[in-house]
Parts: sequence; C-alpha cells; structure tokens
Amino acid sequence: MTPTASTEPSPKQPEEQRGFIAEWTVTIILLLFGTTSLVQAFVIPTGSMEDTLLVGDHLLVDKLAFAPSGAFSKNILPYSEPKRGDIIVFRYPIDIRQTFVKRVMGVPGDHIRLENKKVYLNGHLLNEPYVVHKLDYIDSYRDNFPSEPNTPLFPPAQEMLEKNVKNGEVIVPQGFFFAMGDNRDQSLDSRYWGFVPRENIIGKPLIIYWSYDASTAALSNPSETITHIFDIITHFPVKTRWNRTFRLIHSYPVQ
Repeated sequence: MTPTASTEPSPKQPEEQRGFIAEWTVTIILLLFGTTSLVQAFVIPTGSMEDTLLVGDHLLVDKLAFAPSGAFSKNILPYSEPKRGDIIVFRYPIDIRQTFVKRVMGVPGDHIRLENKKVYLNGHLLNEPYVVHKLDYIDSYRDNFPSEPNTPLFPPAQEMLEKNVKNGEVIVPQGFFFAMGDNRDQSLDSRYWGFVPRENIIGKPLIIYWSYDASTAALSNPSETITHIFDIITHFPVKTRWNRTFRLIHSYPVQ
C-alpha cells in the first residue's frame, strides 16, 4: 500500500516557540529602553507654567537633549547644554522624588534681578512675551528679587541669597541654573528653593500628546486617582483640549 500524507497539523516546533518568545522579549526591552532612556511621559499638575503649559497637559520629554555626551556619541546625537529660554523638566532639588517643569532664566555666570515684576539679565531688561501676571499687586520679595525675604525660604534659597548675591543681583554659579515659571506671580521656583543642579535636569519637553481639563488635586493627590479615571471615562470627548493635542513645545530665545 502507498502511504498517504497525514492531514493532521504538525505540532509547533520548539524553535518556533522560542523564536516567538525572543521576538516579544526584544520588543519589550526596546519599549522599556525607549521610555526610560529616550523619552519620558510627564503631566503638568500645577499652573506655574501657564499659559505656556496648562494643568492637564501630557508631555513627551526628550531625555537625550541635555544628556552628557561621550567621546563617540557627541558626534552622532544632538546633545547640548540648557540655554536661557529652554523649558526643562528636572528633579525638584528639595525632594528629588518630585519632578518640576520651569523655564531656564539664568545659566552659569549670569546676573539676574527682578524689579517691579520685570526681569533684568546681565544688566538689561528682558522682553518676555510668554510671561503672564495674574496678581495685580507688588510683592516685596517675589517681584523685587533678590531682597529681604518676607516668607520662609528653603535652606538652598537662603544659602543662595547669602553666598551668590552681589550688587543686588543673583549670580548663577557653575554647574547650576536659575529657573522660573511663566506664571510668574504664582510659581514656586528658584526664588524660593534656589538653583537647579545640572545633574537634576531630566530633559526637554517635545510635544503635548494629550491635554485634559483636570484639576491639580486630581493629578497630584493619590486619593483622587479613581475619581480622575472615572472622570476621563465619562468626559473624555468634552474635556480633552483637542486644540492642544500634538502641539509642539518651543523654547524662546532669552538674551
């Protein structure tokens, strides 16, 4: 008798199973590498950068932009030092478990002072079209900086005033940056907690990939997480700021 071919499917070979597992393992590793080494998602929880960035803006942060360059990588990747006017994401110097976003106003060697809410950099008045003032009164410390504090400061800020002020101006030391929020009257920034160490800087925001009208409490209070998720499920179409979705984030040249 002539043997007939079997119509039953052959069992999956072990090599095929191993190949499938290997492909997915590599994919997961690349995704994890990309989200930890290349870009990072970040959400704006407070209004300190209004109206440039709003509470509920979800950002992708370029972690390579300010990464220290190596002998080989510096010729391939566009590393750079933070510049005046750059928006940066960094670990909060007072508590590195928290992440802040502000605008660089001073780089090492710069002289900075504020007079009646106006910023003077290295002796000349800055034009700041990105800044908003939402309080109509003058605060003796906040708006005429540096001056005698009228509120308790964090120790690094007190040290800044004691060691880095000359002729009524703060001088930014090497290895540090001076950062402030665009919502200048309502920003917890370098005026209150001191300089940003270079090693604390994580990266530069690239794009708003989603913007949702949420409150600071919903985004920063763990007890509000479930309520926030339910709010997204029920109000996603109407509370998403569609006009901000996929908006690129640009620096402003501060000179």
